[in-house]
Amino acid sequence: MAYPTVNAPYGLKPINLIGGQVFAGSTRNFSIASGYAANIFYGDIVTLTSAGTVAVSALAADASPLAGTVGVFLGCSYTNPSTNQKIFAQYWPSGTVASDAQAIVCDDPDTLFKAVNVTGTTVDDATSGLLPAYLGLTAIGNNCRLVLNTGSTTSGDSRVGIYIAGTTTSLPLRVVDVVPDTANSSGNFVEFIVKFNFGYHSYYNATGI
Repeated sequence: MAYPTVNAPYGLKPINLIGGQVFAGSTRNFSIASGYAANIFYGDIVTLTSAGTVAVSALAADASPLAGTVGVFLGCSYTNPSTNQKIFAQYWPSGTVASDAQAIVCDDPDTLFKAVNVTGTTVDDATSGLLPAYLGLTAIGNNCRLVLNTGSTTSGDSRVGIYIAGTTTSLPLRVVDVVPDTANSSGNFVEFIVKFNFGYHSYYNATGI
């Protein structure tokens, strides 16, 4: 069968747990502050604030972990302020006023995620995203940074990508494996399986918020 062409990054998609642990697809709900003034897209990394609510993370290629990183956003629920109806949404629209807003977060620090390797670290426009870049098996074991493209308000999906950049210790993600299904004709890969490097997830970091 023909596999789909990957033409843009889509954020981080949870697929498994490290070491063959059972993956039940479980999530945890965190509150979103009413009126929070930033979009949060499906596949974005989120951080826990000192107020106990979540915000979209700026984690990229930091020299040290950002306190409070709790996982990846997988949608939300809130009461629509216009219709007063409870809805479940793919992304959080910036500025939404809802006192009951909840983010659905994949918060297990041992989660493995699928992500797209992109051509560079420069953030591109929300429409096109960065072009995917193919790498070989030698990328396994490398570290990578996050490239924080703006997500799509049409699909609700993130456009965050990864940029695989060798052994630099300040990078937040580790490449664990490749995704062979979407390899190109040369046998190189555009999608990789990654996990948080030790200390970058709040549950594996002794520093509180």
